[in-house]
Amino acid sequence: MSYDRYLAICRPLHYISIMSVKLRYILVLLSWGLSFMLISITLVLVCGLDFCGPNVINHFFCDLAPVLELSCSDTTGMAIEMIVLSIPIVLLPFLLVIISYVYIFITIFRISSTAGRQKTFSTCSSHFLVVSTYYGSMLIIYMVPYRGHSVPANKFITLLYIVLTPLLNPVIYSLKNQEIQSSMIIYWIACRKKRAL
Repeated sequence: MSYDRYLAICRPLHYISIMSVKLRYILVLLSWGLSFMLISITLVLVCGLDFCGPNVINHFFCDLAPVLELSCSDTTGMAIEMIVLSIPIVLLPFLLVIISYVYIFITIFRISSTAGRQKTFSTCSSHFLVVSTYYGSMLIIYMVPYRGHSVPANKFITLLYIVLTPLLNPVIYSLKNQEIQSSMIIYWIACRKKRAL
């Protein structure tokens, strides 16, 4: 999505020729293929662990760190694997998003008119907000060691990127719609009138 926003803002005249149907399929298949391949490595290593003792995970879902705490095997290799795989899974996409937004902001600041800047920035602001919420909470969960934190704090941060981000995603994107904006204003005014009575 950030590459799409980059093309739409930084190279608008070339957008249709660059973002072809073939490129879209390649980007989707590459994303799915790499994700499947990288998660398969983790799955194979987890299947090789021994589990003895309690089988209850103190978490909302079966995340990797709580599962590793249940293992009675040495999980040092898994910890190293988590750090190594966090680079292509988390950091590389994050860096690509950051780099594309740096170019987008440079392009926006080169626009001479204020109205043009506002219109261009509104094109990518909703995506930037969703990405910031998602990556911010995900980086805290997966890049900070799990064992040093309290379980409620980890559950809360996990809840942010598992539930809150997908919940806010349609709301954030729909706020740009004029009909939804006017409906929200009408609803807000009606609520204030009811409270005044």
